[in-house]
Amino acid sequence: MENRNLQQQGFTIVEILISLVVGIGLLLGVLSIFVSMHRTTEETTSYGELQENGRFAIALLTDDLLRQSFWGDLPEQLDTSLLISSPDPATLGGDCVGAGANNASFPTAVGHFRTLWAVTATNVNNMGCINNAKLNSDILQIKRALSVQTLPANVQADRYYLISNSNTGAVFSGAAAIPNVNFGSIWEYQHHVYYVREETHGTNTVPVLVQGTLQNSAAGAMNLSMVVEGIEHIHYMFGVDTDNSGTVNAFISANNMLEAYWDNESNVRILAVKVYVLARDIFPDNQYENLNTYQLGDKTLTFTDALGNGDNYRRLLFSSTVALHNARVDSWP
Repeated sequence: MENRNLQQQGFTIVEILISLVVGIGLLLGVLSIFVSMHRTTEETTSYGELQENGRFAIALLTDDLLRQSFWGDLPEQLDTSLLISSPDPATLGGDCVGAGANNASFPTAVGHFRTLWAVTATNVNNMGCINNAKLNSDILQIKRALSVQTLPANVQADRYYLISNSNTGAVFSGAAAIPNVNFGSIWEYQHHVYYVREETHGTNTVPVLVQGTLQNSAAGAMNLSMVVEGIEHIHYMFGVDTDNSGTVNAFISANNMLEAYWDNESNVRILAVKVYVLARDIFPDNQYENLNTYQLGDKTLTFTDALGNGDNYRRLLFSSTVALHNARVDSWP
């Protein structure tokens, strides 16, 4: 048998180096695709959360504004002349009281009862119930009855109610006896306040939309609770009819509204409200710089420093125009 010497052959150094370069190139390509996909996923998730938070805030405010100044079977704006009884707002601890002679939770016999009012926060303390408002964002006050009737058996002690027919009514605590109003229907009485405050989550500050809700409680008249995270700024423009023509003559921001406009009587009516909501990411993204300008009606917002550098938060602006169906009461002989 013939013996043969077999020579083993391998890769040369050049071939190995070429293989390594090709492999590293492929690996970098895969990593680049992975990073790009991860980045796209993060951005998509971020904008999805912004959309969800902004739309929820707009829906919440719009729903409340649509039913502003709804008073059950009463065909007119709420006034003490229409009521046989009502709680004294002076006895409420921690009530949210807006500007004007008659702007607490319940009407009094002095001046016009304001069921819609707003102000731009110039300090953290506002209305006697707020001590942490975000500066430059608007505070909104709404009063109305819930548009679903309440059965007497379902009246709850920690809430307030309106019982009314087409001629008269009474506001009462759920812990008290139901007033006698012939053929009266019961509706939950609501006073809501909306504003933006900032909360600390670890090392991060998160803006949130807060809703104040009227309650019958020893803890205070208003329960202030966070309802939507990531709402950074809210601005309102009020559509005012100044000549009783039934059409809006101008949209005016809260701090430019005349006192007579808030009273919503005589030849002046607030017929619509434009709502602007600026939603912001909960957490910053250090790979993103926000240099955008946001136009909220007559207000312009930017988030750049003195050197023109933007911050690292994504934002989305939402807006809605709400017609106030209960603003006018037309009658015919």
